[in-house]
Amino acid sequence: MRNDRHLAIKLRKKGMSYNKIVEELGIPKSTMVYWFRDENWSKEIKKRLNKKNNYIAKKRLRAYIIIRKKRLDSLYDQCREQATKEFSSLKDNPLFIASLMLYWGEGDSKIKNCSIRLANSDPKMIALFFQFLRKIVNIPEEKIKIQLILYPDLNDDVCKKFWSEKTEIKISQFIKSSYIQGKHPSKRLTYGIGIIYFANRCFKEKLFVWMNLLQKEFGIY
Repeated sequence: MRNDRHLAIKLRKKGMSYNKIVEELGIPKSTMVYWFRDENWSKEIKKRLNKKNNYIAKKRLRAYIIIRKKRLDSLYDQCREQATKEFSSLKDNPLFIASLMLYWGEGDSKIKNCSIRLANSDPKMIALFFQFLRKIVNIPEEKIKIQLILYPDLNDDVCKKFWSEKTEIKISQFIKSSYIQGKHPSKRLTYGIGIIYFANRCFKEKLFVWMNLLQKEFGIY
């Protein structure tokens, strides 16, 4: 039998956790769990310690969230400033202008979801935006994905091959297709709808700055 149990009890009653007592006395944690498992006073100390630890953890989490938000806000500010500087050198590029106009009309309009997403039934539109991402923004090709929205009777492989050939996007960049029920028996898209996308909040911030500056170029406020 150990002769240091009384020391462990003394430290425990002072409100020490098992881990602290292990550091002080070198008593295995499993031993103390066995000693105190039926002691109501020890259970109460455990509750107080858990409550205190939860409070500290939440406080640290809140502090981390605040710090992270400040860092991200600073990063996004830099992205917007960079976009403003880049606009003057890009605004005469036809691919740049055409892609902004296309995204303005067809693209995802929520900045905070970080997703640059554009849907269209015309493969040429998807191909144009794909070239914009590659040539103007220098997005690595493998990060750009495409998804098809198809009717149940359409062949997935045939449709992916069609879109791949028309857009020059590799089959490996196609994710699982999604299927919908058409409301009209005959007026349906032969190869479905293509959705090109990738996720990058910083670039999306820049994209919206460019669109706003383009609108001002046209005198639209």
